[in-house]
Amino acid sequence: MFTGIIEAVGKIGVIRAQGGDSRLFIETAGLVLSDVKLGDSIAVNGVCLTVTVLESNGFWADVSNETMTHTRMSGYSVGTRVNLEKALTLATRLGGHMVSGHVDGVGSVVDRYDDGRSIRFVIDAPEEIAKYIAQKGSITVDGVSLTINAVSGAQFVLNIVPHTAAETVINDYRQGSKVHLEVDLVARYLERLLAFSGEHASSPSEDDSKINLDFLATNGFLK
Repeated sequence: MFTGIIEAVGKIGVIRAQGGDSRLFIETAGLVLSDVKLGDSIAVNGVCLTVTVLESNGFWADVSNETMTHTRMSGYSVGTRVNLEKALTLATRLGGHMVSGHVDGVGSVVDRYDDGRSIRFVIDAPEEIAKYIAQKGSITVDGVSLTINAVSGAQFVLNIVPHTAAETVINDYRQGSKVHLEVDLVARYLERLLAFSGEHASSPSEDDSKINLDFLATNGFLK
């Protein structure tokens, strides 16, 4: 698990085909590796990768065809800049939100414009995950925990403050840039809870869950 608070910006150092899939060497730049060991997880642009070889200036990770298919990693080249975050510990401050490192879809930047000292981005999400995206909710974009400012259909707006732009790869985005998206875990669990309640609605009992759409609306979870 991760928090979506980026610790360093690294870059792809080596891409090597191996056994039908790929191995990457990620140069970690300012990421502290003294507490990292083999088998640990590091999020690379929001994709949870396992450290297989550790070196002084970075680490190697295997990337399966499954990961390549569902992310934009197949389009990476040597020198591609990437956001890096080590897995959280019980001593980690949860400054963002709970992030799994499993990409739900690849979005596309459709607009970018300045708003004071901030940058506004409009991102088009895949239709299948649009239902999980809510105004003032959380979303992970290339591993960065962000708050959604507005939603229109499958498009949503982000406001990026100068610090975030400077400390992540977000300032590299241009119209047409592809980005990894991970929706809030809470939204997925709520969907499953409501679906499960609906499946059992025909045989109610005193033990059935009282959480439904009416309950969520009444208690301020839905707008």
